[in-house]
Amino acid sequence: MKTADKKSVDKNNKTDFLLGNVACAEGALYAGCNFFAAYPITPASDIGEHFVKQVTEQAGFFIQTEDEIAAIGAVIGASWGGMKAMTATSGPGISLMSENIGLAVATETPCVIVNVQRGGPSTGSPSLPLQADMLQAKFGSQGDYEIIAYAPSSPQEMFDHTVLAFNSAEKYRTPVFVLSDALVGHMYEQVHFPAPSAMSIVNRKISESYKKNTSIFLEGDVAPMPVFGRGLKANITGSTHLEDGTRSVASITAMDNEVRKLHGKLYGAIDDIVIDESYNIEDADVILYAYGSMFRAAFAGMKLARSEGLKVGCYRATTVWPFPEKRLRALSARCKAIIVCENNLGQMYYPVAASVEGCVRVLRGTPRILGSLPHPGDIVLKVKEALR
Repeated sequence: MKTADKKSVDKNNKTDFLLGNVACAEGALYAGCNFFAAYPITPASDIGEHFVKQVTEQAGFFIQTEDEIAAIGAVIGASWGGMKAMTATSGPGISLMSENIGLAVATETPCVIVNVQRGGPSTGSPSLPLQADMLQAKFGSQGDYEIIAYAPSSPQEMFDHTVLAFNSAEKYRTPVFVLSDALVGHMYEQVHFPAPSAMSIVNRKISESYKKNTSIFLEGDVAPMPVFGRGLKANITGSTHLEDGTRSVASITAMDNEVRKLHGKLYGAIDDIVIDESYNIEDADVILYAYGSMFRAAFAGMKLARSEGLKVGCYRATTVWPFPEKRLRALSARCKAIIVCENNLGQMYYPVAASVEGCVRVLRGTPRILGSLPHPGDIVLKVKEALR
């Protein structure tokens, strides 16, 4: 549906009490999102529902598609039409989208994919939170590629990280994940809407002219992007291609060049992309690694441990992909053990353990009951186990 152009309600520099999913939709609108396609799925449907209500106040498009495959296809097409596009779903929807997510990576298509994670595998438990798709975001599609993914832990961060996701998608011409879960998506907290000057908004570089052999893909930096309908020629293919988009599937040199450049444009900017926070790590014997909703429990566990005289710090990964390998390795030099706190059986445990290369003990901080956050006391018990 195409909406009418109406005057929007001014929310700048104001605070509201919002559902996390609603804050996500508001963040998308703040970032300039003007196209949303999705198939309804618990616990993500509130995002699309709120978006379509709010976008009636400004020019934009909303499509409820017949399935998630169509949704991500529509998002990719809209992005090539010059729009800031997004979709929102949960784990089963990501499974259906995975092939086209790979297409978005290969064609360097900026878009935002919100995964409000729920219990799985398969249909699982639609309303229960589980950080179950952390590895799926990185490895869900075929091929060797890198991805950007952020993990909000509050409704405020659902807003902030959605803006951040759009900025990264536009800057690096790549799909970007927001990896929420049912707890954060369905949580009510205060959300502040910043003034326009408080958060910068990034827009992609656009190709204004075309001549043969022009690079519109695979530049060492990020190539300007042509827009459908503006008279510029562009050959867009998911097959191995050269810098001008020419298909080249039999050349190992072309394949090597494509994979390395797609990977390199993100890893070359990893210091700009990676956002993290550290608390009390200066004297820490044990460091808690956490992300998303689990950070809330880990932070409370750290404070309780400190009150008992235990030297515990917390490392919070806002950017979960690309993985901040060097930063984790540096942390390992400061402590005796790292506990990976996550609401699953240990998905990010493996990259953490690999990055520290056996320098310190790495333990899983899995809650006793999956789908719940652990009590801070349970985290303290895990700390004491690590110190034995």
